[in-house]
Formats: sequence, C-alpha cells, structure tokens
Amino acid sequence: MRTVVNRVLLGLIGLLLLAVGVSVLIGGLDLQRHWSFTMPSSWPFTGPDDVLLTARDRTRYRSDGWWWPVVFAGLGALFLGSLWWLIAQFRTRRQRQVRVDSGDGQGALLRGRALEGVLAAESEAYEGVGWAHAVLVGRRGAPEARLVLGLAPHATPGEVVAALDTAVLERARTSAGLAALPAEARLRAVKHRPSRVS
Repeated sequence: MRTVVNRVLLGLIGLLLLAVGVSVLIGGLDLQRHWSFTMPSSWPFTGPDDVLLTARDRTRYRSDGWWWPVVFAGLGALFLGSLWWLIAQFRTRRQRQVRVDSGDGQGALLRGRALEGVLAAESEAYEGVGWAHAVLVGRRGAPEARLVLGLAPHATPGEVVAALDTAVLERARTSAGLAALPAEARLRAVKHRPSRVS
C-alpha cells in the first residue's frame, strides 16, 4: 500500500489538517490582534470567541431525527477508515510461504525465509558482493524478490545484476517451480572503516 498514490494522499490530508490547525490556532490565540496582521474576510476563525458551528448551524436539523445519528455514523466510519489506513502503513507484505510446484499436482509450501536465505547466500557468493539481504513479497503463488546488495569498490554493477538474473534468480525460479520471479535489486556501496598504515 506504500505507493506513490498513497504517499500523495497522505501528504494532501496532512496539508489539509495542517491548514485547519493553523486557522484554529491563529483565531484561538488571537494572533491577528497580537501580531497586527489581517486575514481575508472569508477566514473562518478571526478571534478566540469564534466557533466552528454557530448556534443556528447546530440547531438547524434538531427536529430531524436522522441528522445526528448520520453525523456520528459518518464520523465513526471516518475514524475506523483512518485507523485501518494507519495500521496498513505498518503491515508488511512479506511472504511467509511460497507455493512450490512439486510435479504431482499437489504442490508444497516452502517457508519464505528459507528462500530468502538462499537468495541472500547465493548473491553474497559472487565476486564483489560484500553482503546481501533478500525479502519476498507478493502473493503465495506469485512471489516477488526485493534484494539489497552491498557492492565492494572493485565490483561492476552491470555484471553483478546480470549474474543475479541469470544464475541466482533463475536457479530460484527453477527449484521452486515458479513461472516467474520478478525481482528488484538495490545496490549500495560497502562502507569500510579507515585503517591506519604505519
């Protein structure tokens, strides 16, 4: 769920809430009078005595029995939706199990961490790769690999990526009986501690 659209929506909602908060703060603390500046005539809060809903707005639908239950139900749905969205930001899509085609029509389940460990270990075995970390995401029958590789200064990124695709990922696809194993690799430089030469 952590996509560009999700981040844009979160940013827009954050800006909207910030604008509402600033308008309430300016009116509530009477900053216009203290700091001698004026706000547009359409500004909702111009002083500490202003309210969000006037007495007329609050009592307009009092005679309608449906009004306040609908308002509270809408606010409750908004709260639950926001809570679900917040929890979804921390939920991982990590693949716990991968369905393996065993050739007998039954299939088998392979622990996702086992396949991640093999991908990381085989990636580290290549010349120029200092360390590797692998995570499987996606659906059980169609996993995707996310790899982070730490490259030594003498490594050639193109060669490492080519070896990763033709050997490591191909072997994982074949051994797990997967039709495809899409992968995203992020390459980082291995940081070495400076050493003193005497």
